[in-house]
Amino acid sequence: MPIPKREATAILNSLNAGLVPRIGLRHIAVGRLREIGALKQDLDQIKEGGATVRFVIGRFGSGKTFMLQLARSLALDNKFVVADADFSPERRLHGANGQGVALYRELMRNVSTQTRPDGNALPAIIERWISNVQANVSAKQNIPAGTSAFAEAVQAQILATVSAMEELVHGFDFGNVVSAYYRGYVESNDELKSAALRWLRGEFNTKTEANEALGVRAIIDDDNYYDYLKVLARFANDVGYAGLMVCLDEAVNLYKITHSISRANNYEKILNIVNDTLQGRASYIGFIFGGTPEFLQDARRGLFSYEALRSRLATSRFATDDLRDFSSPVLDLPPLTPEEIFVLLQKVRDIHRDSIPNSRAVDNDVIVKYMEESLRRVGAQEFATPRDLVREFVTLLNLLAQYPDKSWQEILSGLPAPTTNIPDESAPEQENDDDPLARFTDFKVK
Repeated sequence: MPIPKREATAILNSLNAGLVPRIGLRHIAVGRLREIGALKQDLDQIKEGGATVRFVIGRFGSGKTFMLQLARSLALDNKFVVADADFSPERRLHGANGQGVALYRELMRNVSTQTRPDGNALPAIIERWISNVQANVSAKQNIPAGTSAFAEAVQAQILATVSAMEELVHGFDFGNVVSAYYRGYVESNDELKSAALRWLRGEFNTKTEANEALGVRAIIDDDNYYDYLKVLARFANDVGYAGLMVCLDEAVNLYKITHSISRANNYEKILNIVNDTLQGRASYIGFIFGGTPEFLQDARRGLFSYEALRSRLATSRFATDDLRDFSSPVLDLPPLTPEEIFVLLQKVRDIHRDSIPNSRAVDNDVIVKYMEESLRRVGAQEFATPRDLVREFVTLLNLLAQYPDKSWQEILSGLPAPTTNIPDESAPEQENDDDPLARFTDFKVK
């Protein structure tokens, strides 16, 4: 089946810029089968009322963001509500200057569903809930829509749903705000609906302002936003979604916090999430963090510097490179094999060929030559990163399309000399364990 033009363009433009596309990931996914299987098990667990946490760990460009975006796509396909955000100096789990609620606001801006995959889906979620309640009242109580009796019955059903959330921390205030949105919905009061959405997005700065607009004496702030995420997860399930998936990338920005107390406060928030999810104190919610090995393992500044986290996240002594525990909260991303890289470049080549005007045919032997040249250039047993390799390959394909008089040999030969010495073929053959092309000894193009 041909790839839609919009998806193909987004894939190639993103890869050419060294970014992970937000759509069409299934067309370029290779390897990582066990990791993807583990994420699918997490989704099943959340659907059953559980909670999960994962730390996707890998070097820069190794595929962390790809895995998080793939998890996002899988969650959307399984009817989850998904909220995603990147950590930054202005957006953290905890901060003295509103960084925590800034992260929450970014998550709310990026709330997505299967029918609203581009974010800003919070109004649609609430209105879907109202429509469901109205449909249930109409079907079960046989009351004509538009009558006062129908409005009273709907209001009673909404209050029943809201009351069920009161058992959750801050569930009472959340329910009151959702009820206020319903009043605005029924009365066509856009101002009241807007105020309710502002509150749910954490955009009120003072309790006085919230009380005047909505009659509630609480706001979402740095101290309580995590509790409201758990309430939102429960609400999403009540609406009819499978649950809430929260994807948080660029966790290395927490590792970079120079102030030790501030960094420890952020790690304390992560500890709360780990404890809540692993001990069953949260429901219908999952968290995925994307970070580097230093963010996790550095004993001075990483998560392992916080003893309570180290004891929960450290690898078991029974686990090895060949025996990996995919039920562990930590998912390490090993380098892609040459075969997986080859298949990935094939997929990119096919997308480029079918969607870019004047794209020129590049056969499998050319892909192998490109891989060999790249390994010589980085001078290592492993490719630098899949990101760099794919980005340069897309550039190669673009140049071939834009300069029909140039061959791929001419483009590759115009590059600077490799950083490693290539052995003289006239010299006596000898074993060299450091030869980057040694990994291709058993690799054959089929």
